[in-house]
Amino acid sequence: MDFKKLKERLAILDTACIYDVNEKLRVMDPEIRPVSQGIKMIGIARTVHCKGDFLSVIKALHDATEDEVLVIDAEGDRIAFVGELFALEAKRKKLAGIIVDGACRDIKGIRNINFPVYFRYVTPIAGTSSNIFPTQEKVNCGGVSVLPGDIVVGDDDGIIVMSEEEATEILDTAQNIQMIENKVIEKMEAGKSLTEMLNFFDHYAKIDKKQESQLIFTI
Repeated sequence: MDFKKLKERLAILDTACIYDVNEKLRVMDPEIRPVSQGIKMIGIARTVHCKGDFLSVIKALHDATEDEVLVIDAEGDRIAFVGELFALEAKRKKLAGIIVDGACRDIKGIRNINFPVYFRYVTPIAGTSSNIFPTQEKVNCGGVSVLPGDIVVGDDDGIIVMSEEEATEILDTAQNIQMIENKVIEKMEAGKSLTEMLNFFDHYAKIDKKQESQLIFTI
């Protein structure tokens, strides 16, 4: 599927709905969190591995193209590999976001830019710029493997990594789940209870009797 069309369909889906369709998808460690809340990230992975040094991050940032997400495997290092200037350059180049399994700095400046940056730590300490590390190879970021070209989706709940095939396969079902949840929210806001819209009592009774059952919406 053309990435533009894939992006349009993914844009209306929460990561929670995506995960509910396929629980085998790669989900990054919840300690990898966004600098700013409320910003959706959808892009194509461009990977870089580094340790204590951000020179290769600059190279990857230079090589990156529109709609790519810079995925930085910094091995969880507690020094900064991303700051305000890197985020601003990424936004200028119309990248989709930056993820660093390590630290970032200039948090206030990054928030003002309103660009998706995910990080593990915050620190004013920066690394060196004297070593070259691999780019566009398989990396481990947030506890999951990420390959160049993978589809990366992030929101306030976290980050999911998928192959293009996996992303295409979940679309219809995830969209249906999202639609049902939106209807449930609408009805709850109008005064209807959650249990009225679930097979809760039947499900509970079966579980109590050690019978197989699945909790589902009945609207």
